[in-house]
Amino acid sequence: MGRPATTLKDRTDRVAQLAGAASARRVQRLQELWGGYGEAARYELSGGSTASVVVKQVRPGTGRGRSHQRKLRSYEVEQRWYERYADRCTSDFRAPRALGCVREDGEWLFVLEDLAASGFVRHTPFLSDRRLGVCLDWLAAFHAAFLDERPRGLWKVGTYWHLATRPDELRAMGRSPLRDAAAAIDRRLEQARHRTFVHGDAKPCNFLFTKDGRAVAAVDFQYVGGGCGIKDVAYLLAGEDRASTRRCLDRYFATLGRHLQRRRVDARAVEAEWRELFGWAWADFQRFLAGWDPSWRIHSHGEQLTRQVLDQLSG
Repeated sequence: MGRPATTLKDRTDRVAQLAGAASARRVQRLQELWGGYGEAARYELSGGSTASVVVKQVRPGTGRGRSHQRKLRSYEVEQRWYERYADRCTSDFRAPRALGCVREDGEWLFVLEDLAASGFVRHTPFLSDRRLGVCLDWLAAFHAAFLDERPRGLWKVGTYWHLATRPDELRAMGRSPLRDAAAAIDRRLEQARHRTFVHGDAKPCNFLFTKDGRAVAAVDFQYVGGGCGIKDVAYLLAGEDRASTRRCLDRYFATLGRHLQRRRVDARAVEAEWRELFGWAWADFQRFLAGWDPSWRIHSHGEQLTRQVLDQLSG
């Protein structure tokens, strides 16, 4: 006979225990997790040092197939991130601290710092220039902090669209020059000399901002892992035109350079390699889009970047 389902009281008691509080109360659902795998909710606490936490409860159920296994692996990775690495985040690349992360009875419970208590209250699917700039600063600081570090327990190759984890989308593309070049593009990115951790899902909705838009924190570390940092940047800039992309790259590399200089790293060498790989990173993401959602509208600048990569491979 199977174990009985976890009740709300069981869960709130466990949240309180992990948070070091006397009691907990679920007060607000924040969002449903992708694919219906659970929810993120805010809990108020009493009898402890923290007034509230955000709880990410993952209920994967009995799904099957490659997509289900990929999601399960992503939550294992997120647990390792919070256990091993999240405490190294600084004010330059703010992320929630974990009060407790457990996997019990086939479910995950992430009890995380409530960033709203520190003023990070807004997220949006669209970014103003100011918000886009601070997101780029966050990525630059993050990439500098983990440069040349091995991603222990994380994805060996980060990003949710990594080729090896997306064979179904590749098959769905049909015959095309981009499909034929997919493996070569992936190899080129993985041969980068300068590697770091990538967030792996650095979209606008995974950033929280202060009301004035001057500070930002990132959430959702399911696809964090090793790789070339410019992949995060290409993904974040997917909707930008040529002029905006140029400005954004200049800002990103200026911030990255300042952080790397403090570590006595040759920032010019990192910039030279990653600037060259920007188009390759974009072509890699466009390959995923072409198989996942062929109706996705690709801007002309993105199409040109991909053509340039394909021309280099065929030249």
